[in-house]
Amino acid sequence: MQRVEANVAVSVSDLKKNPSQVMAQAAGQSVAVLNHNRVMAYMVPAARYEAMMEHLDDLELADLIKQRVDETPVRVSLDEL
Repeated sequence: MQRVEANVAVSVSDLKKNPSQVMAQAAGQSVAVLNHNRVMAYMVPAARYEAMMEHLDDLELADLIKQRVDETPVRVSLDEL
């Protein structure tokens, strides 16, 4: 059985009828889109998607910092930049 990572689920056919209503009824939560009772996609509100992308970007920067922690710093003046 497939795990659904959302509290709200909708069939593809119901989503086609009125996608705006589906998102409004979800009240800011993610929506699992089902096709033959299997998750085929997730819909998330734009603000949540943007926050997720920002978080992923932060994680990538944290990994980069960890990789560079042992590097010797190079001193430069603002005029050199």
